[in-house]
Amino acid sequence: METKVHQRVKRNDYHVKENGGSHLSDFEDVLDPWTAWAYKPRTITLLLIGACFLIWASGALDPERDVSGDLVTSVKRGVWAMIAVFLAYCLLQAPSTVLIRPHPAIWRLVHGMAVVYLVALTFLLFQKRDDARQFMKFLHPDLGVELPERSYGADCRIYIPENPTSRFKNVYETLFDEFVLAHIIGWWGKAILIRNQPLLWVLSIGFELMEFTFRHMLPNFNECWWDSIILDILICNWFGIWAGMHTVRYFDGKTYKWVGLSRQPNIMGKVKRTLGQFTPAQWDKDEWHPLLGPLRFVQVLILCIGFLTVELNTFFLKFCLWIPPRNPVIIYRLILWWFIAIPTIREYNTYLQDRKPVKKVGAFCWLSLAICIVELLICIKFGHGLYHNSMPLWLVIFWSSVGVALVIFLLVWSWQQLHGNLGKKRR
Repeated sequence: METKVHQRVKRNDYHVKENGGSHLSDFEDVLDPWTAWAYKPRTITLLLIGACFLIWASGALDPERDVSGDLVTSVKRGVWAMIAVFLAYCLLQAPSTVLIRPHPAIWRLVHGMAVVYLVALTFLLFQKRDDARQFMKFLHPDLGVELPERSYGADCRIYIPENPTSRFKNVYETLFDEFVLAHIIGWWGKAILIRNQPLLWVLSIGFELMEFTFRHMLPNFNECWWDSIILDILICNWFGIWAGMHTVRYFDGKTYKWVGLSRQPNIMGKVKRTLGQFTPAQWDKDEWHPLLGPLRFVQVLILCIGFLTVELNTFFLKFCLWIPPRNPVIIYRLILWWFIAIPTIREYNTYLQDRKPVKKVGAFCWLSLAICIVELLICIKFGHGLYHNSMPLWLVIFWSSVGVALVIFLLVWSWQQLHGNLGKKRR
């Protein structure tokens, strides 16, 4: 018969494993007297607090308060309250992810935000293009207005002798464009997610190829050669990847021995431990190994295609829905995608390394794929009739040849691997 102590340890150990922890340090951190309260369920208390908030916000006890309010305002408040209730439910009751820092509830909240975004995209997909553009006004008042065309490749001269004010005007305008900083920060974030330098360079060059491929559709993709190759790939992307990989090596080289907040000897130790809660509890090495076999190659290729599709969706969505590059809606979407991608990459890498015969991808992997597909469907539906130039024939032939060559390569590789395995079994 198990003692009560053994039963309590088993329950605590299960709680740590359920939240993605695998080390004794995580177990000790959960049981630290100063932080244990944050891991105890307070569902009924928070439910009552939320009910009080709804009573105040909705005017349930004072119906006359909102009599003079207009219908649009009431609908807006109702929708936001509906989203808040759903996110509160996810914060408290949604299943935990593989991540435990800074708190499992944070990632449950991100899960809920991803579901809300997916549902909102599905609603948008069933609207007409003009109605969808005007609907965006509910998110930001500056939206719903047609964007001026902006091309980066109209004049590719580096030196402009006839310009008296600035003979390097094209270079200056490109260097101080908002996309330069976005490139650097974006690739720093991707490096932290992927943690594999060759794969990052494949994605970097791959996106420039996507820009070249779809430049007949989007004016933003019509860049000068020096902008695409020198500024984007060799400067911005390189610096972002370099900084990101240095961040990865820093966390990879750390010794992860966490001590509870109450056991810190002084105030500075407590402050550092508090800030350390926002860093990883442990640093897992992602083993992608795309050349391990044909199946692994395809699985890593799917990851690359997913990344490139999400990035392309950014530009096509803002083009179809008339969203300026500096509008906060674009920033909010990118931040949300980054938070979604953190557990998604962890889940997908765990899926690849899992040797079980029957396995399935995690919830965030499913959500990311679903969001990516719905975003792509919106781009296709709302982009109908907007692109007047067709893809050049030589570009169609090029990508068709790449696809055929890739299929042949995978078939030959699979046949060689199968033939080699059969030869080993006969020995």
